[in-house]
Amino acid sequence: MPPRVNQLGLSRNEYKGRPSTLCPGCGHDSISNQIISIAYEMGIEQHNFIKVSGIGCSSKTPAYFLGGSHGFNALHGRMPSVVTGALLANKDLSCIAVSGDGDSGSIGMGQFKHVIRRNVPFVYIIENNGVYGLTKGQFSATADEGQFLKYYGLNEMPPIDLALEAVISGASFVARSFSGDAKQVQALLQAALRHQGTAVLDIISPCVTFNNAATSTKSYPYGKDNEVPLHEIQILAPDYVDAKEEIEVGDYEAGDFIDVEMHDGSFIRLKKLDNDHDPRNRRMAIDVLEQSLREQVFSTGLIYFEEPRPTLADTENLVSAPLARLDDASLRPSKEAFDGVMRGLMAG
Repeated sequence: MPPRVNQLGLSRNEYKGRPSTLCPGCGHDSISNQIISIAYEMGIEQHNFIKVSGIGCSSKTPAYFLGGSHGFNALHGRMPSVVTGALLANKDLSCIAVSGDGDSGSIGMGQFKHVIRRNVPFVYIIENNGVYGLTKGQFSATADEGQFLKYYGLNEMPPIDLALEAVISGASFVARSFSGDAKQVQALLQAALRHQGTAVLDIISPCVTFNNAATSTKSYPYGKDNEVPLHEIQILAPDYVDAKEEIEVGDYEAGDFIDVEMHDGSFIRLKKLDNDHDPRNRRMAIDVLEQSLREQVFSTGLIYFEEPRPTLADTENLVSAPLARLDDASLRPSKEAFDGVMRGLMAG
């Protein structure tokens, strides 16, 4: 029997990359598998996609998915700069970028905050395990205060909550999930890929070698036993793409549904569970994250969502055609235009 294919005539295997070299059971491999599944189901055209990463175990993973797309492994903590440049040069590209808690929470914190402020339109995945697994398991900036590791002793520093940092920085889509919850990860990935702006997914992804004790909030046992979904998530794909209009949503009660429309005509459908979390409320998003951090409650789902605001390309008033495709005549100012710029500078 021939393999099942998607609307592009491609099988799921054609969305894979190279074989993983990570430790068997690593949560990062599960995330790569969910990206492969979603890309296949959505019929993503890989030549219109880029995947970018920094340095670390997490940043190795783009080699393991979307083998037919463009890829770039950047410097430690500098992935956001490369993404910004690539998407300004060709705004027709879509992007998934993978980082880690060290790559984003330590050396890359400044770039993390500023790429959100600029609202560069891409999916920013943080594969969060609380340790530097590539360099033998030192504590990272997201490690639990009071956690003890055999080779590194006691961590006395409070953790950074990268989802909370994203909300405070102005991200218009922030979610948290667990690599062991494949269904939720896939739903959030679909929603993030359809979002117009920076979509941050903080995915707890256990390091099975250096940080998998049940006492760690970044471990597989803790995640399985303590995950508290804020809502059920379903993605409703469109039959057609309607004209872009302002997105509006109404109130909904516990147990009811809320449908949030994306600009491609799809919907994120959320069903409230036994809580009152409203992802459209920024203050509530901050409160739920602060409570989760304070009480070590592992709350997952769509933490915060707001209607898309102008992206960096909009803010910079870029021409409609991708810069990478402009010819020399379009890129080079005429002598008259250049002289006008020089006169303006001299007058100032």
